[in-house]
Amino acid sequence: MRHAGIPTGVHVLCEREGRLLLMRRAGTGFFDGLYSLPGGHVEADESVLAAAQREVREELGLRVEERDLAWMGVVHRRSDTNRIDFFVRARRFEGEPAILEPDKCDRLAWHAPDALPEATIDYVRKALAAGEGPWMLELGW
Repeated sequence: MRHAGIPTGVHVLCEREGRLLLMRRAGTGFFDGLYSLPGGHVEADESVLAAAQREVREELGLRVEERDLAWMGVVHRRSDTNRIDFFVRARRFEGEPAILEPDKCDRLAWHAPDALPEATIDYVRKALAAGEGPWMLELGW
């Protein structure tokens, strides 16, 4: 029996002056109106860290070196399907964040970790609450 691949995502924690950068999703049909970390799908031909670099560049215009990405944890979750999400921290990044994909995001905001918007995606909130890591969460089972 052949098994279909599990959709794999990466989320990137960017901090400045003790605040986390969150993006409000819009226009995708998936968690629209809710805040999340920058990130997206890991493509078939790239590593998780390469996907993290690409996503923050495409979504925000930020540049981050692979050596400046630190592993935090993994969420295995049931959503619309069986999914795996990796969370990494950008210890350093260059540039000023801007909305470069307005068809997917309608707001950027810096938030204190203990004052996330009520409209934050639940599994992202739980991953952030898990701390520095390493950790592994299973949600929705």
